[in-house]
Amino acid sequence: MKKFYSYLLIVVGFISLSNVYSCKQQETVPWVNLIPDQGLDGWNVKGGNAPYKNVDGVIIGTTVANTPNTFLTTNEMYGDFIFEIEFNVDSTMNSGIQIRSNSLPYYRDGMVHGYQVEIDPSKRAWSGGIYDEKRRRWLHPLENNPKAQQAFKQNEWNHYRVEAIADTIKTWINDVPASYLIDDKTPSGFIGLQVHGIGKHIEKLGKQVMWRNAKIMTKDLEKYSRKTPLEPIITKNNITFDERRAGWKMLWDGETTKGWRGAKLDGFPDTGWVIENGELIVLASGGGESEAGGDIVTTEDYSNFELKVDFKLTPGANSGIKYYVDTEINKGPGSSIGLEYQILDDELHEDAKRGSHEGSRTVCSLYDLIKADPNKPVKPIGEWNTAYIKSVNNHVEHWINDVKVLEYERGSDEFLKLVSESKYEKWPNFGLLEKGQILLQDHGDRVAFRNIKIKVHTPKKDKNGK
Repeated sequence: MKKFYSYLLIVVGFISLSNVYSCKQQETVPWVNLIPDQGLDGWNVKGGNAPYKNVDGVIIGTTVANTPNTFLTTNEMYGDFIFEIEFNVDSTMNSGIQIRSNSLPYYRDGMVHGYQVEIDPSKRAWSGGIYDEKRRRWLHPLENNPKAQQAFKQNEWNHYRVEAIADTIKTWINDVPASYLIDDKTPSGFIGLQVHGIGKHIEKLGKQVMWRNAKIMTKDLEKYSRKTPLEPIITKNNITFDERRAGWKMLWDGETTKGWRGAKLDGFPDTGWVIENGELIVLASGGGESEAGGDIVTTEDYSNFELKVDFKLTPGANSGIKYYVDTEINKGPGSSIGLEYQILDDELHEDAKRGSHEGSRTVCSLYDLIKADPNKPVKPIGEWNTAYIKSVNNHVEHWINDVKVLEYERGSDEFLKLVSESKYEKWPNFGLLEKGQILLQDHGDRVAFRNIKIKVHTPKKDKNGK
């Protein structure tokens, strides 16, 4: 019997020590609470005018009329993190939790934009999906994840876990894997709690969204990160959910040279260009214009279109995206002729100080013709920028990183005057082609491209249907 009691004491002692050890382990998890017991210290309101209050650690947001989406955002900015929160939403409302989001003066007058973990109590049931607020819209819907759709609990508290590590974002709703996204658009930003605008829906006036037990960790993330059985949605060199619905198509597949050729060749250049890690790269060759592999162009012509291209510069680099190109026009030395969205390191390349019109050779400008807005939000050399060109019915716009930096009318008196005063005045009808190729320029400097996409528009008919 003594031996039995001794054995029992050893077992009890071992269990007690195990419990103490487990408690210590739990205590060392580096969580930081984000919601104070009272008040909204550490948070601020952006966007609309919906009110928020803290009642014993529960933040309550309430809908009001005549206001856009409102966000209660953290003062702190977060890059890589693991985040957990509980929420309870009125069944008639839509809401969301912003992560890696920003409010910048140059972007739509400070409008909140960025990744949102959707809160969706509607029949669609996409709670836990990833939406890109005021940018690309849906990135990871839940149309193919019925388990996650069924995990949401109406008019009850629900739990989210979000892991944002490097270019990977994973979400869980009530411990059910919901989203697995690989996207590197935005590396850091604030966390925000959304009260959605209700527009003219007066029946939604006074509806509430509640949040509690918000906590975040930013250390030892690999140690605490969870695996997910989901297949990732990868946005690099792919059409997003909403782009597909809007009619966008890939202009480069991210892997081959299909759809492209040398501007002065029947096929793709044998040298001067490489494909690495999903990037189409023109190699450095001394800064000469089309002296190595040469420019590359699409094998198809385009008339009315929208074009997106991510580009990454190296220090001092020069390149360009040309449109309405006809490679038959210039058979001699140099680049093919066409309207050009300038790509340039403005700080280090001397071309930024040149041009027929002041500033017209700086990055994003219509090369040698129109200077881009000097407040353009260009990211530092070595980071990805997104160029966007829209040309529909002769109205053309240049954008950089979702901000418009210039616009003009092809064929207008003002346009023709600019051409007559530029290096292009020797080319008859410059910039007036009905259709042409898209060109990526070899200017002898290393520049990388990716996510090359196009949306083709049907030409507008006149009164006679022509």
